[in-house]
Amino acid sequence: MTSRSDQLNAFLKTAGWSGAQRRPLAGDASFRRYDRLTLGSRKAVLMDALPGKEDIRPFLAIARHLRSLGYSAPEIYGEAVHDGFILLEDFGDTTFSHRLQSGADEKTMYEGAVDFLIDLHSQATKATVPSGLPVYNTDRYLDEVFFLTDWYMPQVSERSDAARQDYEKLWREILSGVSPIRDTLVLRDFHADNLMWLPERDGVAACGLLDFQDALAGHPAYDLMSLLEDARRDVPVDLGQAMIDRYLTAFPGIKKKAFMTSFSILAAQRHCKVIGIFTRLAVRDGKPAYLAHIPRVWRLLESTCARSDLAPLTTWLETWLPAKKRNLHEATTQT
Repeated sequence: MTSRSDQLNAFLKTAGWSGAQRRPLAGDASFRRYDRLTLGSRKAVLMDALPGKEDIRPFLAIARHLRSLGYSAPEIYGEAVHDGFILLEDFGDTTFSHRLQSGADEKTMYEGAVDFLIDLHSQATKATVPSGLPVYNTDRYLDEVFFLTDWYMPQVSERSDAARQDYEKLWREILSGVSPIRDTLVLRDFHADNLMWLPERDGVAACGLLDFQDALAGHPAYDLMSLLEDARRDVPVDLGQAMIDRYLTAFPGIKKKAFMTSFSILAAQRHCKVIGIFTRLAVRDGKPAYLAHIPRVWRLLESTCARSDLAPLTTWLETWLPAKKRNLHEATTQT
């Protein structure tokens, strides 16, 4: 049986990168691993996605689609679909997050990200959404909100079938409030950690894109919300509002009230999902660092519920996951 190392060496040889120096890069919330390759003056990033755990075909398809639209997804230098290897263009280390931590102007950085969304969403659905791409519909939203009940809730309280049933019922009601609007390509994890600063490129191409393999066809509010209601960093309220205004100014035909209702519903949906996913990453996958972000996501969820018509969700949370159960460490030590 061929070892993983032998498969990798064979791939690198075929791709013309045999003998390259390899340096591990930071991982993500998936089962993928990344190395930076250096061979003479050439650089690339190796994605190692173990078959059976990860399917690299969606990444390849969306990367090529985004590049065909003129956007800065990494160029594909080589691939081995069966073995789960990709050689990617190396965008460097300067994510939007790193640049912001270094003191870059927040407004300028976020304007760059919002302008990318404006450009993408200005195009016709048939241009931005690849043929056959699944739709981000109610069933998918529901599958995701259950991460809260199925992964977070058992860590802090007794599992309750009644609670889960009530939760599903209220979410079906809430999701009916998402306004119908022309679908666009939704990248789904569009936030500062997944955006690369590429100042040598012009216009929206200066916004490098990563982690888009789970893209779907869906509501244009989703990626804007994902950017501004970030689970990993605090976005000032006034900055977030300025970016929403910038976006809506570009689309005068959008009904603001309906759009913002959808924004809030999708924010609550995402926050419930993320609390559960971060818990699963810690409990199942041995990645406890994600627990540090859960308090922020709870604050975002509470803020969303307070400013929007999400009374059924607020009541459910107060009943089944009251404030004392929203700190995972404290809740687990008390139960």
